[in-house]
Amino acid sequence: QVQLVESGGGLVQPGGSLRLSCAASGSIFSIYELGWYRRTPGKQRVLVATITADGRINYADAVKGRFTISRDNAKNTVYLQMNSLKPEDTAVYYCNKFPITDWGQGTQVTVSS
Repeated sequence: QVQLVESGGGLVQPGGSLRLSCAASGSIFSIYELGWYRRTPGKQRVLVATITADGRINYADAVKGRFTISRDNAKNTVYLQMNSLKPEDTAVYYCNKFPITDWGQGTQVTVSS
């Protein structure tokens, strides 16, 4: 069973940057495809970025060119670098693997002036 702990969220002005981290424990991290999701109140989680075990990456159109996903298998951690943030990026951000495991608490990102 994999346990996931997200961190790095906060309040940032439009145009700013944040780097999210997701630390995993309890399983063989390096073999999994990983993803970052986000959820706004009243809506379902939306997948925003994925990275496979061999480093192939995909992004949702809404974040393409602004967000960068990366992983450090030695640290069992996946990152999401978020640049040029917009108010519509405000959400709780979660990470997970494929197949999906139990969700962590997520980390709140608020983009506001």
